[in-house]
Amino acid sequence: MWIFILGLILFFSVHSVRIVADDWRSQFIEDKGKLVWRGIYTVVSLVGLGLIIYGFGLSRADPVFLWNPAAWTRPAAIVLTLLAFFLFAAANIPHNHIKAKLGHPMFAGTKIWAFAHLIANGRLGDVLLFGCFLVWAIVGFSAARRRDRLAGIDYGKGTLMGTTLVCIAGTVIYVLFAFVLHPLLIGVPVF
Repeated sequence: MWIFILGLILFFSVHSVRIVADDWRSQFIEDKGKLVWRGIYTVVSLVGLGLIIYGFGLSRADPVFLWNPAAWTRPAAIVLTLLAFFLFAAANIPHNHIKAKLGHPMFAGTKIWAFAHLIANGRLGDVLLFGCFLVWAIVGFSAARRRDRLAGIDYGKGTLMGTTLVCIAGTVIYVLFAFVLHPLLIGVPVF
């Protein structure tokens, strides 16, 4: 379990720098350059992710059950995850109404994705993984919105075309992930 926890610490520490130490991050980038920052960020993220994947696999091999999820949580997680995929798409497709309204749909999507998986899984490893993502996304969304308000950032206007593309892309990626990638990479069929 310590490998898993170390991975979570590494991954979320580097992903939280902008949340807790944005001024330090800006000064580091100014002093050392954006390429150095991105290099460190990438290496620490990948090492953390690797340890999370390995440690999570170990936690699934020797699970500690905290509760047995109710039957309704699985279909609820399927629907909530589809909504999360719409938000993930909205973060990357310009001129959509979702991004115009939320500003940071990636954080919002991560909150929904993590919550969906948290309610549908009752093992200790799942609670640690999805609980960390949920807390990080809640704090990150709040910090990003506060930072944007202080900077006077306008998220722009959404268009019907942008929002339609979000719905199409979110659905296609969700179907691909649910029917192919989740069973292949995670080892758990969605349907």
